[in-house]
This record gives sequence, structure tokens and C-alpha cells, in this order.
Amino acid sequence: MPTLSPIDRVSVDDLMSLATERGSAPMQVGAVLFLDSRAGLDTEAALGVLAERIRRVPRLRQRLVDVPIGCGRPAWVDDPAFDVANHLSSRVCPAPGGEAAVFDVTAGLLGARLPRSRPLWTAVLLTGVGAGAAGTSSDDRAALIIVFHHVLADGMGGLAVMSHLVDRPEESSPLSREGAGAADRGFPRPMPSVGALARDAWARRVRAAQRLPATLARAAGGLLALRGSIGAPRLARTSLNVPTGPRRRFVSIRLDLAEVLAAGHAHHATVNDVVLTAIGGALHRLLEQRGEQQESFILSVPFSGRRQASVGELGNQSGAIPIRAPGVGHLFTRLDAVAAATRTAKLAPAGASTALLGPFFRLLARLGLFQRFISRQRTIHTFVTNLRGPGEPLAIFGCPVTGIVPLTGPTGNVTVSFAVLSYAGGLEVTLAADPDACPDLPALRTLLEHEFATLLHCV
Repeated sequence: MPTLSPIDRVSVDDLMSLATERGSAPMQVGAVLFLDSRAGLDTEAALGVLAERIRRVPRLRQRLVDVPIGCGRPAWVDDPAFDVANHLSSRVCPAPGGEAAVFDVTAGLLGARLPRSRPLWTAVLLTGVGAGAAGTSSDDRAALIIVFHHVLADGMGGLAVMSHLVDRPEESSPLSREGAGAADRGFPRPMPSVGALARDAWARRVRAAQRLPATLARAAGGLLALRGSIGAPRLARTSLNVPTGPRRRFVSIRLDLAEVLAAGHAHHATVNDVVLTAIGGALHRLLEQRGEQQESFILSVPFSGRRQASVGELGNQSGAIPIRAPGVGHLFTRLDAVAAATRTAKLAPAGASTALLGPFFRLLARLGLFQRFISRQRTIHTFVTNLRGPGEPLAIFGCPVTGIVPLTGPTGNVTVSFAVLSYAGGLEVTLAADPDACPDLPALRTLLEHEFATLLHCV
């Protein structure tokens, strides 16, 4: 079982997430695992298995606590009152079923703030999903929706958590409940004393002082990463940037990963470059339909500070870099421009932008100005996250996982955002929007599908 440090603190990047959570919608993310349940699914047994596997991930039984002044950053501590029933549940998918119904349930879960008095996650097993089409059985599919606060884990951390919840080849049965005793050994650990917190905080400050040259270099890297936006004129006003409310809506697109890879390689570009190029074109066409003109778009793209994560080291270690994606011009000229921009961006240390922006955002939050800032910002048009998921098919409760849909949400005045995840030869692109500020989300999905089709079939 993974071991944790005696006092497990939130990261500096997590501090920014906590300080800047001032919007109408909570900073919660997650995923939907679609399951092939044709062989049968015992809901009660499945929830029991999931409850046991949660013990493999210490963070899922910890709550976040503030500490006294002078005792450092907030800490993760074991929750002595942890009750898995507060986090796990099952429902029958609302009629008529299908992905749209699953996404409606998901939007409600993402919009409901997780109580800080408990571990910051929830999971719902939906049965009777079906395909939402005539002639299909509602028993064909199920869906497991997992939602957690962004401070608990970033995208890579979320994948690490998921890897401990799915079936393992060495388990004697998909519904095996063995090994719980070892996971419970030592749980719950007592809350650290004030003295222990203070000593740990000072030790961390000493180590931070020793790392000062590296910290300054990281901040300088942040200047490099953001040099295109620092001092740049504010973006022209468009309907992509208006204050958002609490509601969210999701749609998704599935692509063949091999086709996306081939389109990228033909132009010395990556999967991410192909995605960003398609998004630029789709946004341009969407604004045209709205009677607006915008020839290029600034996409905020996170670059992780680590290549992989473990359940003993979750939290956030990433920074965002603005990438300009042309919306007009020859398709492959646009792809070449995006590929060149991302190659330049990767010259900066991963996560460097957070070292620069984090203190500024935390100051705005303390002054009560952060919400005003993000509700009026005109530096980016949208967010695009892209993660490399499992390459091989997974199963959970003995049911094959047929698809994994990543979940994020737009914040501030960003009305639509995108999340991308590869899994078992496929590429899932999720579009998330405030339906009041972006009522034409289905039209945007159609436009994005057209952009991808042109890119993938004109190599």
C-alpha cells in the first residue's frame, strides 16, 4: 500500500485552486466510465467491491483541514468519521437513457459542492443506461461517474486513483473483497499536533529557501512561457467570454486514436496539436454562425510538471500555457502554426507559469478581486486539457470499460471548454459549457466533428 509523509500538505499549485475558488460553480472534475453490463451487474456487490478498493487510496479517506496561522499550508488528515455511504451510491439512469441522460446526471454532481468536512469526492453507479436508441436494451450498459475536487488530484492524479479501482489481473474474482485488513492497518492516524505542524512548516520553509535558485529559475521559465501574453493587448470582445452561471452541459466526440496520430505525424505534429487546430477552426465557424468574426483563438493548455502520478502523490503539479490557434487559412498551415507554437511552449519548464501566476492570483483572492478578474478577463478564449489514458482495455466489476469520458467545466467568463483523453485506441473529446451562455453547444460539436473529419481524411 502507498505510504504518505507524516504530514501531507497541499501543494503550492493546490493553494491557487483553493484561493481562487470564487466562481458560481465549484472547481470539481472527474470522469464517466461507460461499462458493458450485458453479462450482468449486481449493483450491491459492485458497490461493496468499490468500497473495499477505495481503501487502496489513502487520499479518498482523508479530509482537508486548515491549520493555525504560522503552521504552513492546509493538510490532509485521516477522517475518523469516514463513512463510505456518504460517497458511494447507485441510481437507475433517467429515461430515455443513453449518454445524454448520463451527462445530465453528471452535470448535477459536478455542480453540487462537495462538503469540506468530508473527503472531497463522490461516485455514482448508474444502471440501465442502454444506448438511448430504438431496439436496444437498457441492461446493455451501465456508467460509473466519479467526481472529485480539483485540489484532490489533477488529471494525472485522477488516472492514478482510477488504476486502483478497476479490476486487476491478479485478483481471483472481479468481485473479490480480499486485502481490506492490510489497507486499514493504522487508519485513522491522529491529527498532527500544533507543535508538529509548526515544526513541519518551518522545516519546509528551510528547504524552500535552499531551493530558492531553482524557484527563481522556474519563475523565469514562467515569464518565457507567458511572454506572448504578458503586455499583449486584450482580446477583442466575443460571445465566447461572458460571465458564466452554475449550470453545465456536456457533449462528447469519439475518434480513432490511430487516425489522429497519423494526421499529426504527417505534419510533424502531435495528437494535441491536431486537437487544438480542430478547436480553433470550430470556434471560428461557431462565431461566424453567431454573426461575429474572430480569426484566431488563445487556448489555455495545461502542461504537467510530472510524467506520471501515484496515489501517494496526488494534488496538482501543472501549469497552463496560452497557445494561439488560427481559425482561418489552409487547414495544414494552421496545423503547422499550432505545432510550432506548442514546441516553443515546451521549452519552458513544465508548470513554470504557476510559479508566476500563483502568487498573483492568491493576492487577488485575498483582496476579494479574483472573481471580478476572471469574470472580465480577456486573455484567453477557452481551456483545453489533454491526457494520455490507459492504452489497454480495462474492466471493473467484471464489466468491460467501453469508454472513459473526462469531465471538466468552464470557469469565470469562459463559456465553453474542452477535455481530451485517450483510452484503448480511442480519443474522447468532451465539450463542457454553460448552457445559458452557450446554448448552441450541439452546433459546436457538429462543427468540431467536421474539423476532425477534414483533418483526419485529408492527410
